[in-house]
Amino acid sequence: MKFGVVTFPGSNCDQDMIDVLRDQLKQPVVNLWHKDTSTQGVDFIVLPGGFSYGDYLRSGAIARFSPIMDEVIKHAQRGGFVLGICNGFQILTETGLVDGALLHNNNQRFICKNVYLKPVSKTAAISIDLEKQAYKIPIAHGEGRFFTDANTLKSLEDNDQILFKYCDQDGIISEESNPNGSLSNIAGITNKGKNVFGMMPHPERAADSALSNEDGINLFHSLLNHC
Repeated sequence: MKFGVVTFPGSNCDQDMIDVLRDQLKQPVVNLWHKDTSTQGVDFIVLPGGFSYGDYLRSGAIARFSPIMDEVIKHAQRGGFVLGICNGFQILTETGLVDGALLHNNNQRFICKNVYLKPVSKTAAISIDLEKQAYKIPIAHGEGRFFTDANTLKSLEDNDQILFKYCDQDGIISEESNPNGSLSNIAGITNKGKNVFGMMPHPERAADSALSNEDGINLFHSLLNHC
C-alpha cells in the first residue's frame, strides 16, 4: 500500500510517521507538501500531528484551506483512506470529513503524557484486530476535548464509529481516566464510510522498541490488514 504523509507549516510528527510506515512497516511512502495539488497516486493519506500554521486562528482551521486538502477531500470522498492524528484529527473535523469538534482541554492547559486507550469499534480497520485491553499511547495537545451534539453522539455509537476511548491501565473507562474532558471519553472516531480515521493520541510515538513502547504498532498492523 502506498502512503502519503502531508507536511503543513508547523507539522512536527510527519517524519515520525514516515519512519514508522517506511522503516518499521516496510511500506512505500511519499511526502506531500501542503501546497501540492496532486496526491501522487497514494492509497492512504496521513495528516500528522503538530501545530499547522501555528494554530493562530483555531487548530486546523487554516490548514483546512491548504491546496492539498482539496485533493485529500476528493480522495476520501472516492473511498480512499485517510488518517488524521492530533492536529490531523483537528483538520479532519474542520473539513467535515469526520463529525464533531476538538475544543480546549477542560483544564485549559497543554497536556503531554502517556494515556491508555481502549478499542471500541469492532468494524473499523484501525481497531478491528486489537484486543479489548488498554493500550498505552502518548498524547500531546491543548485542544483535544472531543465534543458534538447528542444526536451526532448517538449516531456515532449506533454506527460503531467510535474508535477509542480513554481508560486506565486496566481498561476501565471512567471520568478519572479522561485526560481532557472529551465527551464520553472519546479519543478517536471514524466517518460513516469507515475510510477516514481521526484520533488525538499518537500511535507513531509508541511504535519502536527504542521508545520502550510498541503498543502503537498494533494499530498500524490492523490498518494494513484491513485497508
